[in-house]
Amino acid sequence: GEEHYNCISALHKSMRGSDENASLYWLARMLEGGEDPLYVARRLVRFASEDIGLADPLALTQAVAAYQGCHFIGMPECEVILAQCVVYFARAPKSIEVYRAYSNVKECLRMHTGPLPPVPLHLRNAPTRLMKNLGYGEGYKYNPMYKEPVEQDYLPQELKGTDFFKEQKT
Repeated sequence: GEEHYNCISALHKSMRGSDENASLYWLARMLEGGEDPLYVARRLVRFASEDIGLADPLALTQAVAAYQGCHFIGMPECEVILAQCVVYFARAPKSIEVYRAYSNVKECLRMHTGPLPPVPLHLRNAPTRLMKNLGYGEGYKYNPMYKEPVEQDYLPQELKGTDFFKEQKT
């Protein structure tokens, strides 16, 4: 019932708060109460990107490995895999930079009126002669061919200068 959601919330918030002891407690309470370890592992995959993100990019690898380990061996053996992952996450630095930036992009898309801006011609592939004649791919600079970063716009003209990593006004 409701305790299912209360316990996963407590686990999530304990890891977010870097409390490894409470994190282990809530994990054990869920697993010893019969919770599906794959459910917990899926939530850890989400936590890795939502709460740790780029502060420790290996967190996502840890979460996926924990999920796979749980899938391979099941309970009760996988409990230590989940415990290791939970402690790793509690101890990890946290960053919601990507989570916020992606939310800002979604908000930008929701708030847009009218048709969405087209993909700039220079970013389009030109697999046919007609597409080449229409200017698809024209002027595109293939970055690996340059020693220095290239100046090139990647957003539609209407969004030029937009930085989704900065706080957006709602």
